[in-house]
Amino acid sequence: MRMRRKKHLEERLAECGDMIIYMDREDRNYQVKDTKDILDLTALFGNDRPVELEIGCGKGQFICELAQRCPDVNFLAVEKASNVIVDAADKAIALGLKNVRFLRGGAEYLESYIPAGCIGRIYLNFSCPFPKKSYASHRLTHRRFLEIYSVLLKPHAEIHQKTDNRNFFEFSLEEFSDCGWTMKNISLDLHASDFEGNIVTEYEKRFSEQGFPIYRLEAYRK
Repeated sequence: MRMRRKKHLEERLAECGDMIIYMDREDRNYQVKDTKDILDLTALFGNDRPVELEIGCGKGQFICELAQRCPDVNFLAVEKASNVIVDAADKAIALGLKNVRFLRGGAEYLESYIPAGCIGRIYLNFSCPFPKKSYASHRLTHRRFLEIYSVLLKPHAEIHQKTDNRNFFEFSLEEFSDCGWTMKNISLDLHASDFEGNIVTEYEKRFSEQGFPIYRLEAYRK
């Protein structure tokens, strides 16, 4: 079902100013742009601190809490829907976070905007599982996306994935393995494990309360 467009969306997006970067060849008015530019992350954040990336940030609960916990790290958060990313940006602004910026668009555009070899970690929290086999290439752990992440990540940097969907998790395990990634800290029931420091996302709270186990892994390339 298509998400209903929020009232005053354009005004709210404009109020977010430079917090949101439109990277999918469309501006906030959905007009196609002709150029793509690699971001100057030092200029963007005003410092050269390490940079981490969340793909599919939703309303920003995870990334905002992580940014509060780690003030010496800069964070980029990707979300496709303007209706959603505006809430995340508003949350970051309300919290006074200076170490978060948001990228509106799909993960397939990341190589055109983020410098190669600069990302210290990627977070994939409750990505859409695209259960139909014909849509497998849209899954954010499909090998076409793993190739993009390999370009963006620093050597030995990690991807941290969480999902409530077992089939998607098994698919991810296979894709990581087939593409030469090494996995560690694999959990089939995160909330029943002894893992410390977990940040509970909006979806995670909902699924966990419904009794669904949360699956988690960490993957890296040697």
